[in-house]
Amino acid sequence: MEMLWLDCHHSELTAKQLYTLLVLRNHVFIVEQKCPYQDIDGQDLAADNRHILGFLDGKLLAYARVLTPSQEGAPVLIGRVIVSEEARGLKLGYRLMEKALESCEKYWPQQAVYLSAQAHLEGFYGRLGFKAVTEVYMEDDIPHIGMQKA
Repeated sequence: MEMLWLDCHHSELTAKQLYTLLVLRNHVFIVEQKCPYQDIDGQDLAADNRHILGFLDGKLLAYARVLTPSQEGAPVLIGRVIVSEEARGLKLGYRLMEKALESCEKYWPQQAVYLSAQAHLEGFYGRLGFKAVTEVYMEDDIPHIGMQKA
């Protein structure tokens, strides 16, 4: 299985790529997880934010968003981490996170990386070097935990 991975500054996204990633996010986070929330939050096309996209045979199967640190010394934020329903079990989550972390290191070297993980994925992110830095909290009616990688 040969994936095509893209690490795009938001200005490099085509209209079709942007539409495709928004469709995937909407399907997983809003429809599948039954969690109505405002996914389009103004961050997709802001600052130097980046989008990590994983395609197989032209179909978007994995995606993550990397947000520019909000201020000097603040961590880089990884969010909207998704593996499409049909590709789960193929270990794409690890590969996606490796790509996201490579992007963080390339564009924001030596910066800490933070993510708000769904609490049931704490072990997954822990295996990637993230450590819990908050207690479990509710976000959009789903238990989350703040995790950081130095």
